[in-house]
Amino acid sequence: MHPSIQRSKFTGMFLIIISAIAFGAIAIFAKTAYHSGSDPISVLFFRFSIASVIMIPWVLFGKIPFPRGRFLLGLILMGGIGYVGMSFCYFTALTMASAGLVAILLYLYPAIVTIFSVLLFKERMTWIKSIALFFAIIGTVLTIGLGGGGELLGILLAMTAPFIYSAYILVGSRILREVPVLSSSTVVMISASVVFGGTVAVQGLNLPQTWQGWAGVLGIAILSTVIAIIAFFAGLERVGPTNASVLSTFEPVTTVILAVLFLGEKIGPTRIVGGGLILVAVVLLAKSEFKKSPAGDSPNKRRI
Repeated sequence: MHPSIQRSKFTGMFLIIISAIAFGAIAIFAKTAYHSGSDPISVLFFRFSIASVIMIPWVLFGKIPFPRGRFLLGLILMGGIGYVGMSFCYFTALTMASAGLVAILLYLYPAIVTIFSVLLFKERMTWIKSIALFFAIIGTVLTIGLGGGGELLGILLAMTAPFIYSAYILVGSRILREVPVLSSSTVVMISASVVFGGTVAVQGLNLPQTWQGWAGVLGIAILSTVIAIIAFFAGLERVGPTNASVLSTFEPVTTVILAVLFLGEKIGPTRIVGGGLILVAVVLLAKSEFKKSPAGDSPNKRRI
């Protein structure tokens, strides 16, 4: 494998893991905001609005061109439909079914991304990737654990979320080959903010009542949105949708660890085994990515 391609792959994997860790902290930040009087829709509105306020000057002063034409439309749909749809399904499902069941159903998306990448984009599925995907899914189930059932509508919404997120990842992997990451992320954030803004205009806005609640909101906006989305998009461009989805299984591991540290939740041997399987999946994936390619391999991805 050409050294520059190898560096790009390594950087991409690192960025996806950073993104997964940042996303994994959402649950802790959100619980803090909820306990101070806010609600999911209000938190999501603050999340994308604050992130947009941070990103817009960054893009403008950096003179980073905004996407145009079909790329702009695609990103608007990714934010206004993809991100909003997945978030709505996930957070609504949590009110109707157990958190463990909803989370497990969401983390079916690595398998969905892999299947559609092979079917639609003719991505090659090696035996190492197949084993890594299997370990990642089993590890995710063991890490989160089954916590019971729920209402049928909640289960259906939870099952819808990974399909929406899979489409989001697959569309993003195509668009990001042509447009800058920072401006693309900004368009996605603005689009989501506008949709959630319309929602709170109808249902009302519930503000956090404590400084801890506002700290949770800012944590979601800055760490779990700005940093997480930029890192994910930058990594997605380098490693592709299948690898990105497998590496993203670091997210539930992060959530479990942070819940133990900050929320006092218990962690048993099953979750420890699950986290170990996810780490094995990442190592196998790394081995697959850094395996030598035929001579003459050369860089073929635009740098950011």
